[in-house]
Amino acid sequence: MTQVTFKQQPVTLKGTQVKVGDKAPNFTVLANDLSEVKLDDSKGKTRLISVVPSIDTGVCDAQTRRFNEEAASLENTVVLTISVDLPFAQKRWCAAEGIENVQTLSDHRDLSFGEAYGVAIEELRLLARSVFVVDANNQVVYAEYVNEVSEHPNYDAAIEAAKKA
Repeated sequence: MTQVTFKQQPVTLKGTQVKVGDKAPNFTVLANDLSEVKLDDSKGKTRLISVVPSIDTGVCDAQTRRFNEEAASLENTVVLTISVDLPFAQKRWCAAEGIENVQTLSDHRDLSFGEAYGVAIEELRLLARSVFVVDANNQVVYAEYVNEVSEHPNYDAAIEAAKKA
């Protein structure tokens, strides 16, 4: 199990962490219009799943922008950014920041994604920064749990994994 810290303080992650080679667990999150979205909704495509604690903070903003820029060049790939922010806040942020290539999704309702992927921070009810790439057959081909939540993920490795999937 990966040890994760938030501002250098250890946190407890709820759920089961996934690793490369695992079948990607399904989950149910909410789109900005409050409709349910499941992993299986995009089966047949590669999914780059960018997980952020709160979209309206510096590193989360930069992470979402970076994957938004890269998404246009990724063939047969959807980029999902998941946080526990309310769908209304995600929609407002995307509109204000011109984010159009990433689908922002909320795990606020029941932490379905956070617990399925082992990224739900028990002490804060936030998601730990992480990135997953799931191929068209629902196999995890890349998994990164960022050790310190306030640091950036390895963007290049995630993008390369998405291109290879």
